[in-house]
Amino acid sequence: MTAAVDRLGAGRDVAGVAFPDGVVTTHHELATADGARVLGLLHRLPGSTAVVSLMHPRQQLAHHPMAGHLLRMGLSVWTQDSRSPNNDLSLVHEQTLLDAAAGQVFLRDLGFERRLVFGHSGGGPLFAFYIEQAALAPEARLAAGPAGRPVPLAAADMPVPDGALFLAPHPGQGQVLRYCIDPSVVDEDDPLSADPALDMYDEANGYAGPGNPASYAPEFLARYRAAQQARIERIDALARGHADRAAAARARFASTGDARDRRASLAPMVITTYRTDADPRYTDPSLDPNDRHHGSLFGRRPDLTNYGLVGFGRLTTPDAWLSTWSANTSNAGFERCAAGIHIPTLYVELSGDAAAFPADAARMFDAIAATDKTRVVVRGQHFGQPLAPGEPTGYAAAAEVIGPWLAAR
Repeated sequence: MTAAVDRLGAGRDVAGVAFPDGVVTTHHELATADGARVLGLLHRLPGSTAVVSLMHPRQQLAHHPMAGHLLRMGLSVWTQDSRSPNNDLSLVHEQTLLDAAAGQVFLRDLGFERRLVFGHSGGGPLFAFYIEQAALAPEARLAAGPAGRPVPLAAADMPVPDGALFLAPHPGQGQVLRYCIDPSVVDEDDPLSADPALDMYDEANGYAGPGNPASYAPEFLARYRAAQQARIERIDALARGHADRAAAARARFASTGDARDRRASLAPMVITTYRTDADPRYTDPSLDPNDRHHGSLFGRRPDLTNYGLVGFGRLTTPDAWLSTWSANTSNAGFERCAAGIHIPTLYVELSGDAAAFPADAARMFDAIAATDKTRVVVRGQHFGQPLAPGEPTGYAAAAEVIGPWLAAR
């Protein structure tokens, strides 16, 4: 079919631009190296010899607003799902690399001369992780996820892309959660439990009410950050215990064939992590300042969304927690993986970002090993919303930078 309508992205109501005439969109189901099935859309621009891949570990990107912009630069566009779209429950990043690899193999075999990846938000650390592992000799790749479950990266065909575009990449799910998990939770089974001395939404600690700039004392922030790390370590221990018990049951079943051990190895132990919308940077604009509005990615009232259903890592298996959401064990941190990125790289930072803050961006960009790398800051919010009425979207601002960067290469 021919696409000729404006696109909206990821439920964030930000308009894209119309596709050029003649673009043909086709739907594809791909098999991964470990037998999973993943879906993708190819928006093929007639005559194009280069293609750019858009992917996120936990969001469906079929209608990402950048697709039209990239097509108008002369690129075909591939938007791909992981095996866990819109689902944290079983998201294991090491497996998701196999999903990304299936897409890269598909595009290579179609005959595209140049393949680029476009990592927006969580797609940034995902593609950084993919590039790092793809560039290694197969025997040097990871053999298992942090929970110990094997992953066949060594046996997978993992083509290395020719270039990387990053738009507002965050530091990785685990690194984001490191700073937004609520350390005042004292009972993991009670979503309302709280230690007032560690509550960033308590006015006694510097909170100034909804919409007003908070002011947190350095001493409070030090205690707060230490308590966040302690809470993550407690959940790590819980996840590790569950994962070890499942592994032991698998080993017993392999030895005995006892059906009870097989059941024990399969029984899901789901971890619930309440209150994960509590980074003091959401309400105190003096902390790592940029152009962001008051609030988090989930809204202008993080004091309320912190207690809601929507949030990072709310429900996870032990494998998913250790692979994706633990800052201590996840391999999918952008900064860790960036040392393996040696291809030409453009890093576009959005000045009003509330997920990848300036200090994060500086560390992440500095860690990229490529000699051909460029960092640019444009106005916009994390999901491309304009910073003020009447301004261009963050996507349009990014396109003004991406186009010349591509043309020069």
